[in-house]
Amino acid sequence: MLPLRVVLDVACKLGVVAACCFGIEFSWKIASADLLFRHDDAEAVRAATRVEPDAWPYYVRLAQLDQGNARELLQKALALDPFDARADIDLGLAAEADGDFLSAEKYFKDAYSVDRTYLPRWSLANYYLRRDNLPEFWAWAERATEMPPDDVGLLFQICWRVEPAPAKIEARILHDDPELTRQFLGFLLARDQLPAVAALASHLLLIGDRGPGLPTLLQVVDRLVRAGDAASAAALWRQMMGRNWVFADTDVPYNSRFARDPLPVSFDWSITALSGVHSWTGQDGLETELTGSQPENCAIADQVVPLMPGAYHLLYSYRTRGILPGSGLRWQLLNVATGSSVTQSADLSSASLKWESFAFNIPPTQSLYRLRLVYVRTPGTARVSGTLVTASVRLLVDSQM
Repeated sequence: MLPLRVVLDVACKLGVVAACCFGIEFSWKIASADLLFRHDDAEAVRAATRVEPDAWPYYVRLAQLDQGNARELLQKALALDPFDARADIDLGLAAEADGDFLSAEKYFKDAYSVDRTYLPRWSLANYYLRRDNLPEFWAWAERATEMPPDDVGLLFQICWRVEPAPAKIEARILHDDPELTRQFLGFLLARDQLPAVAALASHLLLIGDRGPGLPTLLQVVDRLVRAGDAASAAALWRQMMGRNWVFADTDVPYNSRFARDPLPVSFDWSITALSGVHSWTGQDGLETELTGSQPENCAIADQVVPLMPGAYHLLYSYRTRGILPGSGLRWQLLNVATGSSVTQSADLSSASLKWESFAFNIPPTQSLYRLRLVYVRTPGTARVSGTLVTASVRLLVDSQM
């Protein structure tokens, strides 16, 4: 007869071996079921449920692949996990498709009772929209915005279907939330609702943060400019300066000394990147090197400026290196709406810093203009090569002179 110590030692080792075998078998079952599930067809997922019969996500996916047995499979998933809101929602959709609206509504509400995130709220809003129950639709659309995802564009779409009125949607579901307001601005921009965009953009300035909001408002300014709405674009731009979302610059054009890196907006400088033209800002202003291989007609820098009717002077300072008179470098002022030239300067050429100006008038019918620094090759001359340093440029009303 073996000593007790030996018997206990053998029993312990056998227990360890049995546990290891059980663990290996369990791990193999999980891996095998997962491999079948990843095939993502009805037969493979059904086989996965046989290998791992307690894995409720398998039944949810199988219900999506086997619509004929969807309700039975989803009920099995719920029996395994009563807190599976996705199964409740899918059951609601299946019941609704069968015309069982009472059950559908119950399943959707069951989903919300176990999961207060966005998806059950969104699902209830959609259900009541399909049932043409607008009071409940708006109630659940509002609840959905209490737990919004990163992108609520689809929610805005269904609200727009119900009532394409920006002010009413704003009042019902935005509730002064800066991120929802920013996203709704993008939604309205895509639908070219510019009057509503202008009003909502001003509101975002009051409730929002510069970081996430500035790119959207710069986009709004550009759209208003392209639409020719000078008054709204200029008003929003002034408000952005007043709220310190952009540098509070009183000069026209904005950033008149090229002292800051331009913002990506029409009311700041757009500096051209072209073959043969290299420009950069610095403490001396805008420095531009022309290699002689630049296009015969090109813009170096331009900015849209809103101007009231009246008499103006363009005052500018610059110096050049290696650029002779008749350079083809000049300032132009164009009508944004028509693209036609209003006025232009003499060609720029001066080895030392030089101040020059010229006068012009703005008629009463236009208010958006494009101020451009351009190169236009003079006929009969070779393309210029050299350096232009633009120290400053200002548009002054005659009373300021």
